[in-house]
Amino acid sequence: MHLYDLWFILIAVLWIGYFFLEGFDFGIGILSKVMPRDNAERRVLLGTIGPVWAGNETWLITAGGATFAAFPVWYASLFSSFYIPLLIILVCLIIRGVAFEYRGKRAEERWQRGWEECIFVTSLLIAFLWGVTFAAMLRGIALGKDGVYMGTLGDLFSAYSVLGGATTLVLFTYHGAVFASLKTAGDIQQRARGYAAGIGALTVALSLAFLIWTQVEYGDGWTLALLIIAALALTASIGANRINRNGWAFAFSGATVIAAFTLVFVALFPDVMPSSLGPQWSLTVENASSAPYTLKVMTVVSAVFVPLVLAYTGWTYWVFRQRLTVHTPVGAH
Repeated sequence: MHLYDLWFILIAVLWIGYFFLEGFDFGIGILSKVMPRDNAERRVLLGTIGPVWAGNETWLITAGGATFAAFPVWYASLFSSFYIPLLIILVCLIIRGVAFEYRGKRAEERWQRGWEECIFVTSLLIAFLWGVTFAAMLRGIALGKDGVYMGTLGDLFSAYSVLGGATTLVLFTYHGAVFASLKTAGDIQQRARGYAAGIGALTVALSLAFLIWTQVEYGDGWTLALLIIAALALTASIGANRINRNGWAFAFSGATVIAAFTLVFVALFPDVMPSSLGPQWSLTVENASSAPYTLKVMTVVSAVFVPLVLAYTGWTYWVFRQRLTVHTPVGAH
């Protein structure tokens, strides 16, 4: 295995970890608009991700930084070709972070509701646009010589990429609902289970439609295995939610996210940015990578620091493992 192959795998792991963790963050943000009955329940729901949402976003920063260092040509083409969608995502991430921090700074209902609307809208847009971006990237875009994008903004929104966006939107919402049922108790937990059950069928339908389309157009034996794993995991999650096994429901939901995005990266490899204008213009792990020495230094640094980051992330979730109810003290959030 070449170092550029290894770094493609590592970057895929970072993106998949980001979607596993931030997926339920976005789901909670979307559900915060419709699931709570009052401000107290909304406080509880947002409190489930209060201690961890900022840490989850560091996976995005790490994935972006690793892509820039290991595959600078991929990074340049990705952020220029998808400039508008990624700019919208960036602005939404900024507004969303400010909303989490500012919502509780004043007691006025109008002030809090305004920031809650920001959390809902930005969570929904980000969840949708990430799916559009990765689906369009897998489908192939109009890359010309030297990785220059020759298409328009509208070219990124094909039927396939819009289906990808709808899939991530409902999958992350479902992921957030089962996370809420795992992290809460009382009436709000039962309502979270009900929402998970309610959107479960839609999640299955859209996820299978997108993954089967991906398999038919871009798949092989490995992606078929991942498709089956994703389908079984999602089915198991819905079943576990139905019998009130919250931990298993969340674990299987997470396995669905992991399997689905792993399928996308496996289908993409060895390309990193396929060109719809011709394979000679496609960016691959080989022609888009940094120099071998750069990859060697990055490998040594990652071997030291990645285990520390993983250990700290796990410790954070362990510390804040308490279930929340409307009677939980504010300081416990």
